[in-house]
Amino acid sequence: MAETSIQPLVAATLDTTMKVRGRDGGKTIGTLHAFMVHKRSGRAMYAVLSLGGFLGVGKHFYGVPIQLLAYDLAADAYVASVEPKTLEGGPNWSGTAPDFDQAYADRLASYYGADKQDLTVG
Repeated sequence: MAETSIQPLVAATLDTTMKVRGRDGGKTIGTLHAFMVHKRSGRAMYAVLSLGGFLGVGKHFYGVPIQLLAYDLAADAYVASVEPKTLEGGPNWSGTAPDFDQAYADRLASYYGADKQDLTVG
């Protein structure tokens, strides 16, 4: 019998639109689509941002380490600490989401220069 690997993260998709702004002071660069939450610890480890597209056409999703976002209470929006061009050049998908496994987590950390997260710990 083939062994299946259990994914350590689960997507918590938002049912409302939460804006993501650039660190330059306010331009909206996308929306927060979901948080990737560690199943054992309950900690949000990644954010899934939606950038581009019009009326759902041409929209792409980007996994981003959560430490690259900060919540701005006054604006009721998240602020990305990376440039929009960096986000747009990052790992993304438009159809089926990739497996958020250790290899993908390492790929995101490497691309964004973020600390690597051990998904077995959470």
